[in-house]
Amino acid sequence: MNQPILELKGIEKAFPGVKALDNACLNVYPGKVMALMGENGAGKSTLMKSLTGIYAMDAGEIRYQGKVVNFDGPRHSQEAGISIIHQELNLIPELTIAENIFLGREKTNAFGGIKWTEMYREADALLKRLNVKHHSRQLLGELSLGEQQMVEIAKALSFKSQVIIMDEPTDALTDTETESLFKVINELRDEGCGIVYISHRLKEIFEICDDITVLRDGKFIGERAVADTDEDGLIEMMVGRRLDEQYPRIDVRHGETCLEVTNLTGAGVNNVSFKLDRGEILGVSGLMGAGRTELMKVIYGALKRESGDVKLNGKTINPVTPQDGLANGIAYISEDRKGDGLVLGLSVKENMSLCSLEQLSKGVQLKHYEEVTAVEDFIRLFNIKTPTRDQIIGNLSGGNQQKVAIAKGLMTRPKVLILDEPTRGVDVGAKKEIYQLINQFKAEGMSIILVSSEMPEVLGMSDRIMVMHEGRISGEFMATDADQEKLLACAVGKTIEQNNEVAA
Repeated sequence: MNQPILELKGIEKAFPGVKALDNACLNVYPGKVMALMGENGAGKSTLMKSLTGIYAMDAGEIRYQGKVVNFDGPRHSQEAGISIIHQELNLIPELTIAENIFLGREKTNAFGGIKWTEMYREADALLKRLNVKHHSRQLLGELSLGEQQMVEIAKALSFKSQVIIMDEPTDALTDTETESLFKVINELRDEGCGIVYISHRLKEIFEICDDITVLRDGKFIGERAVADTDEDGLIEMMVGRRLDEQYPRIDVRHGETCLEVTNLTGAGVNNVSFKLDRGEILGVSGLMGAGRTELMKVIYGALKRESGDVKLNGKTINPVTPQDGLANGIAYISEDRKGDGLVLGLSVKENMSLCSLEQLSKGVQLKHYEEVTAVEDFIRLFNIKTPTRDQIIGNLSGGNQQKVAIAKGLMTRPKVLILDEPTRGVDVGAKKEIYQLINQFKAEGMSIILVSSEMPEVLGMSDRIMVMHEGRISGEFMATDADQEKLLACAVGKTIEQNNEVAA
């Protein structure tokens, strides 16, 4: 094995009430992709922040290109040739794509004037390399979340770094965008770059990575070649035990119809009708841009409804704001926890009880004991890794933030729970915990809508599956009759008859 271009040895980092890193180690080799794996809270992001100088490590040593280094911030590490693409975007919607890519290091002439033509030309070349169909003069805010993620990747590539760290880079990408990213990763590998790839999508690890390093509870567990392990072995290294069935769907006798949507039309939604029973999980599948999230937001009241009816327990409702949706008993857990789901500067307790203050109040007086009791119950139920309920939620790992977002919706005691990409950015162990909780709510008679881009998740957890294409329902199946081929055929706009002809 060749010598590492980057070595992290014995890294330790503690925060009040928790030791985030405990003798953590990582080797990054030139011309190879190293997967950094572990459950949420295992210390992956903390290790990367310690490397790039965002956090000052308490102990340990970092060697880069054979020399001991100690970076005092991301700018210092970038100048040395180490770039990081963070899971949460660090971009400015009001600026152009090119301005975001070169922010703080604009190309200037001898008189300090910005060389716009050169900047746009280089930015366009980066976008072309990533197969992004936009001009670099376009405002970033006009792009989808996935396209913005590609701009974040383009920004990292612009540094021409020797080591590139990718933290959940495909989290918001379409399959086509992911293919473009993998093509670039292979090119970077061929050019001799060392890449750290952090992802909870095991399929990607075995597709794109050469080696795997696993952390658990801040400790180094081991380093292996991808060729020498499999999914079961990797999961066991990550969680410290074997996991049984990945998608533990349970059968529950359905109750009466709880939600009935008829001819609903609104932003991105065209004449959609469906029913949802008590104790049923309705999976919603489809490609990005198919209208899945828009449909949920129209039902919930976050987007405008133009026509159609929504009935809850037989009563017509007309939510025009999210507050109306909550008041009627519909809780929506957003796919974008940072933008729509949480207030990152508030505590775990404050975030979790934010939508339930009316139920937790008597007149204008907040019932603090009941609030604390409910929050502590959910922290235990969801196994949320936080030193205290008063911890700022922005300091938690992405997966634990997601658990808080789901708990926030459940604290409103909803009749209908809409989960939009509930396991995005969540490790396999936490996914299993979330699935078990979903089953518990289902068994208690809650009506659940599960929106997911992961077909195995939809197939594994749903009782019935609805597929969307261009704002319409393009197919509907009982889970027992569905497979990935049928869902994909409907997702691209084919009818079942056409799909059968293709299969034949």
